[in-house]
Amino acid sequence: MNKKVSVIIPAYNEEKTIRKVITVLQKEKDIIDEIVVIDNASSDKTSSRALSKGVNVYKCEKKGKGYAMETGIMHAKNEILVFLDADINNYAGNLVHKLTAPILNDEADFVKSEFSRNGGRVTTLVVKPLLSILFPDMYKFAQPLSGMIAGKKSDFEKIELEKDYGVDIGILLDMIQNGARVKEVHIGKINNDSQSWEKLEDMSKEVMRAILKRAKIK
Repeated sequence: MNKKVSVIIPAYNEEKTIRKVITVLQKEKDIIDEIVVIDNASSDKTSSRALSKGVNVYKCEKKGKGYAMETGIMHAKNEILVFLDADINNYAGNLVHKLTAPILNDEADFVKSEFSRNGGRVTTLVVKPLLSILFPDMYKFAQPLSGMIAGKKSDFEKIELEKDYGVDIGILLDMIQNGARVKEVHIGKINNDSQSWEKLEDMSKEVMRAILKRAKIK
């Protein structure tokens, strides 16, 4: 397996943080040889600011993280893919090494990040209770909704990604159901803004829908 990594960053109106994210990643050039930013129908300067850092930028006009991730998978050239959120301002310098080490060492096929952070209301109030009932063997994951993940392109291409907030939990459940070896890796403390209650309501519905779909409950 080629041990070089493609990092894919879906981004929607992240002009404030995208350059900082890219700068951190460019310090891991020994393992990363491609950074792909997917501008997911942004109305700000996300694309131009990413381009100023010398990375590949592709437009995805269909709004939704799942659409952006599919676009990234299509354009990425390496077998090992890392997905990162664009709105984090304090990624650790060795983040990609941590996420990909279990795959490169043949200990896992798919890696979820777990981290210290404030909030996590949807995880605590919705996801973990549902998983404990419907998928008790999967309840062990500390951060089932984490968007910082690593996996094999060939495995991502075997699953159909949800297009909304259900995409991250959908990927985790599909990977497990497809027999992938899954590992959770601690990546430190993450800072991101808490969402409004209105947005959390929409997020909860979409995440619940993705879980119930995989439990075959209509």
